[in-house]
Amino acid sequence: MANIKPVSDLRNYNEVLRDIAVGEPVYLTKNGRGRYAIVDIEEYEKLKASLKLLSQLARGEQSGKEKGWLNMKQVEALLEQENG
Repeated sequence: MANIKPVSDLRNYNEVLRDIAVGEPVYLTKNGRGRYAIVDIEEYEKLKASLKLLSQLARGEQSGKEKGWLNMKQVEALLEQENG
């Protein structure tokens, strides 16, 4: 179940922070509407890494569409060139 608290609960932030766990953020509301999410740093780092990977995959897909795709032999040849 989602852990939702009013932002005013931050006055007692130790209690709010105690409720945070990996995969279980605390959602803070302001005037009854979702406003912030507090996540464990490990979860935050995972999210950042996932976004970076998705961005790189999207760039690769765009490059493939614009410049054409490589087959496996072409990829292996490029890797051999890079590794000398």
